[in-house]
Amino acid sequence: MTSEYQFKVDTLSVYISKTGKELAKESAEITQKYLSKVLKEKKEARIVLATGNSQLQFLDALIATKKIDWNRITLFHLDEYLGINEKHQASFRHYLQEKVEKRVYPKRFHYIQGNTLEPINECNRYTELLQEKPIDLCCLGVGTNGHLAFNEPAVAKFDDAYWVKLVRLEKETRQVQVDQGHFSHLNEVPRYAITLTIPMILSSRKIICLALGKNKAKIVKTMLRKHIETHCPASILRKHSDADLFLDKNSAYLL
Repeated sequence: MTSEYQFKVDTLSVYISKTGKELAKESAEITQKYLSKVLKEKKEARIVLATGNSQLQFLDALIATKKIDWNRITLFHLDEYLGINEKHQASFRHYLQEKVEKRVYPKRFHYIQGNTLEPINECNRYTELLQEKPIDLCCLGVGTNGHLAFNEPAVAKFDDAYWVKLVRLEKETRQVQVDQGHFSHLNEVPRYAITLTIPMILSSRKIICLALGKNKAKIVKTMLRKHIETHCPASILRKHSDADLFLDKNSAYLL
């Protein structure tokens, strides 16, 4: 292990690394070993992937292990903007096609069709795919307001009746996309998105969550030290039986 610190908050395992690079390496190693175990026990693994800047080094490190039989893995993703196609530079489908699918050639990759004309039907279609078999691994990031996928505090429900739903995005989340250079200005950022819900995420057998940078420090403290509530959706990970949270020194400095 390369972590400087390792501890538990309720059932959530927390790892703190010096740098983002070390965090990516350790989280990738843990993920690779877990997937190898899964693939020894059955023919196929099913994984939900996240997008965003926090995932880049992790995905690179995971692919670089060269110890994963991607031909036996079916992939899904957490969310997608409503109203943009897969060729849009900010599309999560575009991100995952470039960063993952074209590099590892998985057994299949089921994408959320964000440019659908019937978003409710798309939510139902994706729910059916997710429910065909258990999800072995879900990879996550944490938003600056504590959201998981696009489960913003205003719409997150720990007992949600749906596995996939259409949500309105908060201005703070949309502004982050502008600040990170994915869109030129706020008016370009879609106001709605399709997201996997909290119950769907928690149904995964294992969860790997990454949070990097000083801009995540405040919400990480809230996530780990305050009450478990939808005001900080990520706090619910403290109740999952097999979830790991990886932090760098910047995101952990308020702990």
